[in-house]
Amino acid sequence: MWSALFWGLLSSAALFLGQALAKPLGRSERAIGLMMGFGGGTLLAAVAYELIPESTLTDGWQICGCALVGALVYYVGDRLVDQGGGAARVSVATGKGEGGSGMAMFLGALLDGIPEAFILGLGLALGGQISLAFLAAIFVSNIPQGLAGTTSLQEAGTPDRRITVMWGLLTVACGLASWLGYLMADHLNHVGTYASAFAGGAVLMMLADSMIPESYKHGGRTVGLLTVVGFLVAGVLTVLQ
Repeated sequence: MWSALFWGLLSSAALFLGQALAKPLGRSERAIGLMMGFGGGTLLAAVAYELIPESTLTDGWQICGCALVGALVYYVGDRLVDQGGGAARVSVATGKGEGGSGMAMFLGALLDGIPEAFILGLGLALGGQISLAFLAAIFVSNIPQGLAGTTSLQEAGTPDRRITVMWGLLTVACGLASWLGYLMADHLNHVGTYASAFAGGAVLMMLADSMIPESYKHGGRTVGLLTVVGFLVAGVLTVLQ
């Protein structure tokens, strides 16, 4: 039980690593773009192999519906951020009023992080061991999210202490979600499949809407190669575990 809490906290603690990297790398558009590309690849593998694997598609419209709901929740949340002033957000690295949003990154980390952590704890309870590929995908993808989100929030004038509190609250929430997933495993075996699909939809929406466009904008065509590498690394971990 406590191991589920630990793994949930650890997977999201990578956000703090991204925050720490914001100072030395925050002005390097290319570095941010490349890291986001690699993280995007690991998340794509997590969606394909862990969140919405081929085996769950036999449930038909239920899985598709949950994935669409996850995507819609992210879409609506991101629109609300825009209407609240996020549309005038600054660029991740240049601060010229065009580009990524720290709040959008935070929203994406929240909407995919909590369901993913829940599934992490659920899988630990049902399978008896942690999914290394899934854990690696979450951890690695949280680094560029923390880096890009921190940089954007700093450019928007958000104090460092508040940024730390934001990532801290999200990390604690993910730890508790993993712990809850472990406790509820006996009652939510089938529901966990739907939660996975919801998380998968939110992740794909976040990747298409924010993470991948941002990574290409700042990292160039090399981002495509690193996205493939990230996908393959997470995929190989799935096979080897």
